[in-house]
Amino acid sequence: MYALSIPTWIIHVSSVVEWIAAIWLIWEYGEITGNRSWWTLSLAMLPALVSAMCACTWHFFDNAEFLEWLVILQASMTLLGNFTLLVAAWWIWRASKSPDENTSQP
Repeated sequence: MYALSIPTWIIHVSSVVEWIAAIWLIWEYGEITGNRSWWTLSLAMLPALVSAMCACTWHFFDNAEFLEWLVILQASMTLLGNFTLLVAAWWIWRASKSPDENTSQP
């Protein structure tokens, strides 16, 4: 647990808490507006949360060799999370288009 300074730990933990709050708030926004495409964004944020938790776990155990697989999992979840966020943003953009734009011909 000594691999990171106390201020760095504060930033790591607060970032994870903020990300969880953002997931919840976006989900609630989707419920309030009745626009379910926002739910896809909140679900798409989960791989990035897993990535952050991998990083915190890795550092909590002082970068222990027996947990090196967490580095691979973190990188994989970051890649997956970036892709899922891209798809969710596209989904929200598509859902926000007016009906006239959806049916127009090129």
